[in-house]
Amino acid sequence: MNSNFPLTRDLVLIGGGHAHALVLRKWGMNPLPGARLTLIDPNPKAPYTGMLPGHIAGHYPRATLDIDLGRLARFAEARLIVGSAVGVDRAARRVQVEGRPDIAYDVLSIDVGITSAPAKIPGFDSHGIAAKPLGPFADRWQNFVEAVQAGSASPDCVILGGGVAGVELALAMQYRLSHVTAAPRVHVIDTKRALTGVAPATARILRARMRKAGISLSEDAEIIKVAFDSVEIANGIAIPSSLTVAAAGARPWPWLADTGLDLTEGFITVGPDLRSRNDPAIFAAGDCAHFAHAPRPKAGVYAVRAAPILHDNLRAALTDQTQTRRFKPQKRYLKLVSLGVRAAVADRGALGLSLPGLWHWKDRIDQRFMQKFHDFPTMPTPPLPREMATGVAQELAHHPMICGGCGAKVGPGALHAALDNARAAHSKGQRADVLIRPGDDAGALSIGGQVQVISTDHLRAFTADPWLMARITALHALGDIWAMGAAPQAVLINIVLPRMSDPLQARTLAEIMSGTQDVMTDAGAEIIGGHTTQGAELTIGCTVTGLMEPGRVPIGIGGARPGDRLIMTGALGTGVILAADMAGKADGDVVRGALDHMATNPKRAAQSLISAHAMTDVTGFGLAGHLLAICRASGCGATLDMSALPLLEGAQLLLEAGHSSSLHSANKAYSGPHIHGLGNDAQSEILFDPQTAGGFLAALAPKDAESALAHLSEIGIPATEIGTIDDAPSRITLR
Repeated sequence: MNSNFPLTRDLVLIGGGHAHALVLRKWGMNPLPGARLTLIDPNPKAPYTGMLPGHIAGHYPRATLDIDLGRLARFAEARLIVGSAVGVDRAARRVQVEGRPDIAYDVLSIDVGITSAPAKIPGFDSHGIAAKPLGPFADRWQNFVEAVQAGSASPDCVILGGGVAGVELALAMQYRLSHVTAAPRVHVIDTKRALTGVAPATARILRARMRKAGISLSEDAEIIKVAFDSVEIANGIAIPSSLTVAAAGARPWPWLADTGLDLTEGFITVGPDLRSRNDPAIFAAGDCAHFAHAPRPKAGVYAVRAAPILHDNLRAALTDQTQTRRFKPQKRYLKLVSLGVRAAVADRGALGLSLPGLWHWKDRIDQRFMQKFHDFPTMPTPPLPREMATGVAQELAHHPMICGGCGAKVGPGALHAALDNARAAHSKGQRADVLIRPGDDAGALSIGGQVQVISTDHLRAFTADPWLMARITALHALGDIWAMGAAPQAVLINIVLPRMSDPLQARTLAEIMSGTQDVMTDAGAEIIGGHTTQGAELTIGCTVTGLMEPGRVPIGIGGARPGDRLIMTGALGTGVILAADMAGKADGDVVRGALDHMATNPKRAAQSLISAHAMTDVTGFGLAGHLLAICRASGCGATLDMSALPLLEGAQLLLEAGHSSSLHSANKAYSGPHIHGLGNDAQSEILFDPQTAGGFLAALAPKDAESALAHLSEIGIPATEIGTIDDAPSRITLR
């Protein structure tokens, strides 16, 4: 997000398949100046196919399978868009993504794999699961094993497809189930003869293993339908099945048919340079590609071998080079097929062989591949100048990076000192129509008998996705208006774009405006203007006004009363999660959870707390800082129940691992001295974590608190009672 070179070309990768994962890793070690790289995938993680049977058998935990696309994108300085591509407008050079604006490209690469879902089997869509894509199947399998173990599901499985993939899965499933139940029943069904795609010796070994494991096999079977508890084949035979898995063949994703690309049986036809034969701006690799110059069966080995060729040819396309590399896929390759137990059979060409140690050899190969995505190379940092002003080295040591979002705020101590000076300077001759001055969530003005509130916020980008960043910024800014009890009215947008060409400026601004407009329209506010400029990095800000209902006054932070209950919506932890993400140390699912939390509209939560005596949104100064502000403005103390604090998944573990936002220490220095019972444990550190687009903290009378909690629960909004307001000095007591 911070480059010394202007951005001029957009490279978009659809799919986090093996080829693209390797391209991203290589790209991260040598980014192309001026190129903006975007990865689009439905999930923040992509499972590795080679280790799936081992996971199904119980030899590997799920985490071992996953390539963390979030960490990989961070390493490659790419933006990750978690969404499903549903089409490509080649004329406009745009990728259509479900639920958000199109993504423009100059060069596009597609690596979306395949689906093994059958085309036309009645009932399968409702009751079955395809083995590919792998992620949903792995999740479904885990749930099924747990249900069998608990006795709530029968141990009956049917695999549709008797190829090597289906048989390998069947052996793995039988092995795993045999460890949770006494009598697992696994049945493989094929519409033709099974295991025709391997050497005869390999087929004999696999058939013998299936018989030994007690796996049933039906060949040349006509599948009639899939029901919730069985699979019906011809002659009215119903095979019991609590889990029906399709592993038969490879089908292309249907949306490819509407792209107008040259396709072969639905797969993207490419030449030796991996470029589409009828669109030079589009490349493809992995199972979704068909090599016109050298047709090959679908196998992960070709995606892995194609990756360095694809990487180099994408760079050539972005730099208008005409010379490209040719991909020459091998005719034969070694398949190591797992046998459920820690054993394997080797298959290559006409040869099939089972030897001791083959599984461990396969395990080493797979682990070595996955290690590429667990430990990224440490890229050299520029050396510091030999001569620096006093304090520079210390500041860099204490704050090696400045976080994004509210973690980039100026510390509360410095800010409050500046505000105190401002208040002192204007203590005389204050205007009567200014109702609330600095220190609250928003200012308030009386205009013609109506009260208008106004606030401003801007955020340093922590995601390279402009649309998502704009949405979060807009919600963050509106939080101040909603916390005052006002209805949003109008907004001014301020945007700092990193240096980029005119076309990329237009694309980026379109995404930002779309994300902002969606939020503001839903809030009932109108965008009336703003300002743009170019700078070092993406920053988005909103100045928002709101109107109070006639007869109502702003809620503010100064009305809390002893005996009030403290209600907090949402959860804490965005600061530490974003900090760990910037350092490349946060789990992709954890980051995704935090982003989804920040992008969730809190309007209904605020409306449910409208009877509050005092309310604020918990943002940059952390829960402790914002609660302390309520205490000081209200002349009361507060007690916090630490065990009740809701945390985002992964936040506590990251704090315990030593991660924290660049604002964390300033927050602690400001609020810590006013907290009674504060220890040095990692649990209390969450009090100082700066939140971006955080939840609301409200002080309500006991009966109002009960009603609000009941209503919030009814409409599905997380909310927790975390403490009380006390008749005590302005401090926080922990219990």
